[in-house]
Amino acid sequence: MTDHHTYGTSTHTVGELVRLVSDCLGLVFTERDSDYRGVYHLVSSPNGRIEIQPNPIPGDDGEDDLYAPEHPAAQVLLLTTTPVAEPALQARLGSIEGLIHLKHETV
Repeated sequence: MTDHHTYGTSTHTVGELVRLVSDCLGLVFTERDSDYRGVYHLVSSPNGRIEIQPNPIPGDDGEDDLYAPEHPAAQVLLLTTTPVAEPALQARLGSIEGLIHLKHETV
């Protein structure tokens, strides 16, 4: 079983959200660059991964596409993937002002 959560914000920039989450959770993000996703920030450990990225991503036609088109108002996304549900993590992320829980999926 894998637990996925998607959060979004239109209040914070990617950089601001990286700083807020780093301070809240005591984590250090690594900046990554992807042809598909553009620039995003990642923390990965055996306990799971947290990614922060812009919702607008580079499109094939030179126009930006949305990574999460079902949430067009969210300019920045935070994605968590953990092997099991992590209520403490979700509670701490929920305490960040302007960060809204958008979706939960367990597979």
